[in-house]
Amino acid sequence: MGHLNLPASKRNSRQWRLLDLVSAFFFGLVFLFFLLVFTPLGDSLAASGRQTLLLSTADPQQRHRLIAVIEAGQQRTIEACPADAVDHMPCEDPRLNSQLSREMNYYRERHCPRPEDTPLCLIPPPDGYRIPVQWPESLHKIWHSNMPHNKIADRKGHQGWMKREGPHFLFPGGGTMFPDGAVQYIEKLGQYIPINGGVLRTALDMGCGVASFGGYLLSNDILTMSFAPRDSHKAQIQFALERGVPAFVAMLGTRRLPFPAFAFDLVHCSRCLIPFTAYNATYFIEVDRLLRPGGYLVISGPPVQWPKQDKEWSDLQAVARALCYELIAVDGNTVIWKKPAGDSCLPNQNEFGLELCDDSDDPSYAWYFKLKKCISRTSSFKGEYAVGMIPKWPQRLSATPARATLLKNGVDVFEADTRRWVRRVAFYKNSLNIKLGTPAIRNVMDMNAFFGGFAAALKSDPVWVMNVVPARKPATLDVIFDRGLVGIYHDWCEPFSTYPRTYDLIHVTGIESLTKDPVSGKSRCNLVDLLVEIDRMLRPEGTLVVRDGPEVIDKVAHIARSVRWKPTVHDKEVESHGRDKILVAVKTLKNLNLC
Repeated sequence: MGHLNLPASKRNSRQWRLLDLVSAFFFGLVFLFFLLVFTPLGDSLAASGRQTLLLSTADPQQRHRLIAVIEAGQQRTIEACPADAVDHMPCEDPRLNSQLSREMNYYRERHCPRPEDTPLCLIPPPDGYRIPVQWPESLHKIWHSNMPHNKIADRKGHQGWMKREGPHFLFPGGGTMFPDGAVQYIEKLGQYIPINGGVLRTALDMGCGVASFGGYLLSNDILTMSFAPRDSHKAQIQFALERGVPAFVAMLGTRRLPFPAFAFDLVHCSRCLIPFTAYNATYFIEVDRLLRPGGYLVISGPPVQWPKQDKEWSDLQAVARALCYELIAVDGNTVIWKKPAGDSCLPNQNEFGLELCDDSDDPSYAWYFKLKKCISRTSSFKGEYAVGMIPKWPQRLSATPARATLLKNGVDVFEADTRRWVRRVAFYKNSLNIKLGTPAIRNVMDMNAFFGGFAAALKSDPVWVMNVVPARKPATLDVIFDRGLVGIYHDWCEPFSTYPRTYDLIHVTGIESLTKDPVSGKSRCNLVDLLVEIDRMLRPEGTLVVRDGPEVIDKVAHIARSVRWKPTVHDKEVESHGRDKILVAVKTLKNLNLC
C-alpha cells in the first residue's frame, strides 16, 4: 500500500490534540491546587483524609483482644493514633456524617460509631504543643502552635474575632455583629436587660463563634454555655475552650439540645443563622423550652430588620406574639424579648398552629430526644424558679432549689451533698496537692455531677465546671442550673462532644457506675474505652481525680498506666464514711512523644 500524502496541518493534528490534552491536564491541576488551598473544600477533604487514616487503624478483633488483656490485669501500652488525628472527635466525623440526610441539619448532629469501629489509640498533640496560656490572660491570647488553624483569623480578622501575631492568636473581643468589641455590645444590651446585679446568671450563646460574648459576660458574673457545630476549617469551639470559656460542640437540628427545661436566664444568637420559624417554628419552640420563665431572648443579625428578609422578620415577630413574649426593644438589627413568667398564653389562634404539650411530656428529657412541635408547660413545676423570683447570684448557689424538692428527701440530700463537697474539696487542695485554686486549672469537668456540689465548692476558684449528669441516672441537671451552674446530659458509653485537649482537670465519683446499666447492673461498655476518652479530653499536664471503692480504683490505676499516666492512690479524708479511695493521675507532657 502506498503512502498517503497529507497537508502539514492534517499531518500534525494528532500532535496538537495530544498537546491540548496535556495543557488541559496541567491547568486542571493548577485549578485543583487553588481549590484545595484557598477554599473550605480543601479543609473538608483534608478532614476526610484524616478520618480515613484514623479509621484504617481500627481492627475490631485486635481491639477486643487488647481490652481483654488490659482488663485481665496484664500490662499493655495503648499506642498512638496517627499524627493527623490531633483534632479527632469520634461522634462528629465529617466524612461519615456527610453521607447522612441534610434535612434539618441531621448530618451535623452527633452520630457516634460503634465501639468496635473506633480505633483504640491515644490522640497525640500537634507538633510544637505548649502548656496553654493561663487564665485570665488566655481570654485574650493563646498559643498558635496548639491549634494552628488560620482561616478564621484570615476571614474574620476585620470583624475583630481573632488575629495572628507572632507565636500567638490574639482575640480583640469582636464578632460579626459587634466588630467594635463584645464589651460595647454587652453595654448596649445592658440598657434593656439586667446584665448586672445577679438577676441573670446562666446564658446560652447559640452559634457562638470563638465565644467572645460569653467570655466577656464573665466579668458580670454571667456564666455562658456557648455552642457551635464542628467546623473542620475554623474550629470555633476548640478556640473557645483554649481561651478558657465554657463551650461544647452541638448543632440545633432534629433533637433537643442536651439541657433540662427552663435552664437559661438568657438565650443569645448573634448571626447564628438558625431558621427559628422554619418547620412550624420548631427551633423557636426549643429555645422556649430552654429559656427560664421571665428570661430574655436576644437575636442580633438576620432576619431582624435585615434587607430582603421582611417575611422571615415578620414571621419571627408573629411567633413571639403567639407565645406572649414581651417585646423589650428593637435596636438596629438586634431584638430583645422577655418570656412571660407564667404559663404561655396558649392555647390561642395563631398561624403556626402552636399548642401546649400534653401532661405526659417531660420537658427536661433531652438525651437523643426528637424536637417536639408543642410548647412546654411551665406550670408542671412548682416553686420559685422564674427570673426575678429565683434568688439572685450568688445566693442561689447555696439556696435549696425548688426543683430539688421533687426528689425524695430532696432538701436533706441537697444540704448534705453541699456540706460533703465543701469538706472533700478542702481535702483535695490541702492534702492531695491538686492545683485547684491556682491559674494552672481553668476548664474543669465533673463526669458524675448529681447536684453540682463539687462545682459549688469551687466557687472561689478561677474555674468553670462542666457538670455532666449521666443520661441513665436521676435527672438532676435542672437543680444544677437553678444553682447558677452549667452542665449537660451525656452517656459515658459514648465519646463526649468536645475537641481533644480541652480540660485541665476531670473529676469523677463512682466511675464504674458510668459503664453499667443502673437497673440490671450489667456492663454496657468498659473502663478501658472510658479512660482512653478521658485521655482524649484531658490537656497535657492535666489531672484526673477518681473516687470509688478500692477494687475499682485498682482497676483504674492499672488502666491509667496503659494510657501512659502515673497514678497515685490515696486514702479518703478522715471525716468521710465508706470505703472510698482516691486516685490522682497527671497526663504529663513529657510522656506524649507517642510515636
